[in-house]
Amino acid sequence: MNPSHPAVEAALSRLTIDLGAVRRNYRRLLDRLGGVPCAGVVKADGYGLGADRVAPALWAEGCRIFFVATLEEAVRLRPAVPEATVCCLNGLLPGTEAVFAEYRLVPVLNAVDQIGLWRDFGARSGRALPAILHVDTGMNRLGLGDDEWSRVLETPDALAGVDWLYLISHLASADEPADPMNARQLARFKQVRKALPTPMKACLANSSGVFLGADYHFDLARPGIALYGGRPNADGPNPMECPIRIEGRILQVRTVPAGATVGYATSWTSPRASQIATVAAGYADGYLRSLSGVGVVALGGRTCPVVGRVSMDLITVDVTDVPPVEAVPGAFVEVLGPAVTPDAAADAAGTIGYELLTSLGRRYVRHYVGTGQ
Repeated sequence: MNPSHPAVEAALSRLTIDLGAVRRNYRRLLDRLGGVPCAGVVKADGYGLGADRVAPALWAEGCRIFFVATLEEAVRLRPAVPEATVCCLNGLLPGTEAVFAEYRLVPVLNAVDQIGLWRDFGARSGRALPAILHVDTGMNRLGLGDDEWSRVLETPDALAGVDWLYLISHLASADEPADPMNARQLARFKQVRKALPTPMKACLANSSGVFLGADYHFDLARPGIALYGGRPNADGPNPMECPIRIEGRILQVRTVPAGATVGYATSWTSPRASQIATVAAGYADGYLRSLSGVGVVALGGRTCPVVGRVSMDLITVDVTDVPPVEAVPGAFVEVLGPAVTPDAAADAAGTIGYELLTSLGRRYVRHYVGTGQ
């Protein structure tokens, strides 16, 4: 039987992605930015939602600049947004210059050596090629560190021969607005920008940075997780809309007596006679094993606890308090979505919503809604 046969798809769990919600989140961010342009970060396959679908939806809202992590992601994205500026955050590795040029991609240059590679390739091509300059302001990850920045300042033509689009850096603690690290990074970023031999537009705010205020907005913002419903701040209400709903099918419901154990390693013992639903979702589908015994799903307007260990393909859920007519084989439970948000599940699992979204498995049947204007 063809894997795309309707009967096959009907037997599977499903992931519904509301592109309209992504677009509304983009508009919320634009409103917050008050006229500053907004890029879209679509790395990790659009945070698990499908970059080839998310990016055109954002393009329809006026987004013209997209950021991905790797060169492979950039090449894959190009056909989806043929006229967009596509930027590669991981930088320029030796030997990849021609690929960047062929697909009209913009490297984010993270080191002095990368600047030299791109400048020399541009000279051989007969023109200055576009790039973004990344300086580190305290993250100590990618970007020119203090030593390399000093080298740039000591060499008058170190930045010559490149068409610089933006100066960028990355905030380490923007989701904690009161963290003094934010002010330190902002001051350092302004200091670097002021020392540039020629002026550049600037981009500092990620999702959380957008909510730190106008001082952090500069000439462009580049939100990621907020587009996909993630909360921009660790505390307080989330102004963003959850665009996903993962629904796992109930495969079986059984009654277990008080004192019975469920799942691997007998990690859960029923305190009463209970109805246990086995649901088609597991860690192979991105439902983290660390949600064992602490996760919940939604069914019939109620949240139901995940009991026992999360296994590769299955979870077991206590549906004792759900009306029997609703907890039946073939019914769907919401594993993640508006009722059980990725952030809430991540809190229970001791991780972050990013990990849950980018771990979404390929076995879900994906449905895209909200694709119209």
